[in-house]
Amino acid sequence: MKHILIRINILIALFISISSLAKTTIEIKHQDGDMTEVVRNAIEGNTDKELTIVFEKGKYLFLADFAVNNYSYITNHSNGLKKIIFLLEGYDSVAIEGNGSEFIFHGQVAPFQIKNCKKVTVKNLSIDWDIPFVFQSRVVAVNQKESYVDVKPFSKGFSWSVEKDRISFPNVDGFSFFEMGSTLEFDSNEKRAADGALDYSLGPRWVEVMGDSIIRIHDRFRKYPEIGNILNSKGEGEQNRYAPAFQYTNSQNILLEGIIVHHALGMGFLFERSQDIVIKKCGVYVREGADRVVSTIADATHFSNCKGAILIEDCTFKQMLDDGTNVHGTYVEVNKIIDKKTLVVELKHKEQMGFEFASAGDEVWIIMPPSPDRAAVNVVAETSIINDRFIKIRFKEALPVGLKNGAILENKTWNPTFTMRGCTIKDHRARNVIIKTPLKIIIENNNFSSMMSAIQLRGESFFWYESGAVNDVLIRNNHFTNCCYGGAEAAILYITPRLGKVFDSKAIYDKNIRFENNTIESSSNRVVWADRVAGLTIANNTIIQKTAAHNLYPLAPIFEFVNCKDVEITNNKYEGANKNGVKMDVISKKTVTQNGNAGF
Repeated sequence: MKHILIRINILIALFISISSLAKTTIEIKHQDGDMTEVVRNAIEGNTDKELTIVFEKGKYLFLADFAVNNYSYITNHSNGLKKIIFLLEGYDSVAIEGNGSEFIFHGQVAPFQIKNCKKVTVKNLSIDWDIPFVFQSRVVAVNQKESYVDVKPFSKGFSWSVEKDRISFPNVDGFSFFEMGSTLEFDSNEKRAADGALDYSLGPRWVEVMGDSIIRIHDRFRKYPEIGNILNSKGEGEQNRYAPAFQYTNSQNILLEGIIVHHALGMGFLFERSQDIVIKKCGVYVREGADRVVSTIADATHFSNCKGAILIEDCTFKQMLDDGTNVHGTYVEVNKIIDKKTLVVELKHKEQMGFEFASAGDEVWIIMPPSPDRAAVNVVAETSIINDRFIKIRFKEALPVGLKNGAILENKTWNPTFTMRGCTIKDHRARNVIIKTPLKIIIENNNFSSMMSAIQLRGESFFWYESGAVNDVLIRNNHFTNCCYGGAEAAILYITPRLGKVFDSKAIYDKNIRFENNTIESSSNRVVWADRVAGLTIANNTIIQKTAAHNLYPLAPIFEFVNCKDVEITNNKYEGANKNGVKMDVISKKTVTQNGNAGF
């Protein structure tokens, strides 16, 4: 075993142990001060294809000054020049062992970008920012007649100022938001989205400094907050998703274990065209004892056009400003047909620009309106990137007769199986799980509480263009408490495709969904709300409806079905005051079965 001492001019002791010419272990000793250059030099100085980086337990600070600057395409975030701390690319195997270390980031940085790696393991570390990229304040007065709200901003651990009658934050390294932007009301006692909360964007007409650390916000609020609650704002929509804590692209055999993300300038964990992913005993949540009510700016976990097996097990996700997990493919739209085997497709959403939709050898479904069916399959022979919006695709076989501009394509090859078990997801904006994959989905033994739907199945051919229809879903043995408490109407299980006007609004989309042996304790009326489903079983569930001070939708039924086929409702037990048990349209009523239910 040879030991090489690497001397770095900012002075740390960094030891590299080389067990063979193919494998390198870098041991990083703890020290105070900026560690960005230390990490960068260690990674760039390595030439081996198998790398392990081991951190001595400690608290490490990472600044932007010596980060790698790369233009980055990041799905569901803003593209642009990013300052990257850990850039790991092209490894046969790469592992990071944190040994319980805390990584503290400062300013606009992308902590981890991992690309084209065959095996990746990251364990036992936490991620946070010294100054969060949010503005947080407590409501002290509300005047709807004069359209203003008085707030007392949080100062300790936050950074903001009032300049020229407007709030700016976080004022770090020359960057600031000059609008409050996307804003959400939080219950100050529960530290979760407030009952009846709605998303809205604030661009105040002006703000006033009132004395005694009070700021008056002059704006017409979509929903005026309650006195004592907390407002949290994350800035303008074009800038408030800088980068996830972890971004994996075209990588495989990924293990994340014992990783806690307390804050990120986008999502916690993002995976693009990656495969075989395990997230185990990880967390996304605010540091215990902190005044903050927001962890990540967006989803805790997000998977776009992945394949293989995805497993999320024994994790806790809380206080995010978006979903616990989102699993989906990507629809692209036919823009131009060049010849019988070649066409140009368009990426439609601004946060998909630059995304790699397909490559040679991929199977692709061609979906021709008005039917949403995956009717035709073809194999990609070659792709050519025109720019970040348009891709030319040549197929091996002739395109379907009758194909027109406006049809959509879905990548068949890049879809995963998905399992989530033993997780807790609560106290955050949006849904616990939103999922769209045609392969097997298992969601079991979890604890869910949600502002919106707990589980949503929603492929959509416009706006987000997230494919696709599900074919095999098992949701069992979960405990749902206090769900759908936001202001928009939702259901604990909400199956609601969002397809454009060119599609048949009554055609079956999702199939084979089982909702079994779950316990629901919630004040929400709605438990299952389904549209365009074939083969839906709701069996052996216990539903206990709690009373609430404000039931926003008191006439909503427990179960509602629209344009469905072969729905079975058996052996469910209901306790509560809702007399609107089952609602269905004429189409759904033809094939519904109800047996052995009690209480409704």
